[in-house]
Amino acid sequence: MNTQELRQSVKTKWLDYYQENRPWLDRLAVWINHKGLRRPSSSFILATLSVLEPQLPFMFPIMVELSNDPDRIVAALGLNFNPAKELEALAKAETVEQTAVKEVKLLPSPATEFNPPTKRISIRADEECQGGYRSPR
Repeated sequence: MNTQELRQSVKTKWLDYYQENRPWLDRLAVWINHKGLRRPSSSFILATLSVLEPQLPFMFPIMVELSNDPDRIVAALGLNFNPAKELEALAKAETVEQTAVKEVKLLPSPATEFNPPTKRISIRADEECQGGYRSPR
């Protein structure tokens, strides 16, 4: 698993976990303001993700060697955001995407009857076609 896949995986799992457990998580005393963002503490996020993402516990020793600051690890994983606002943004983006899909005009289904134009072009006129360039006669 590359780092981009890991970031996407932990973000998805973290947001799913937050959404499922939001009623009690919002009241839990783990919330901090980090660089102007309200989010759960880094220790809480990392502990939760160590259970949700099976690859993460194997990577923690390397991450801790690079930085033992939990806030920097959370930032490196791409999780330094307010999960409530992130879910709202994702819901808005999904609504816009669904609206765009509804506005796409598709061809009629094969079950609908196709009525070709009734005006016929003379076969002779079609045979006399000389193309776009005419040579002088």
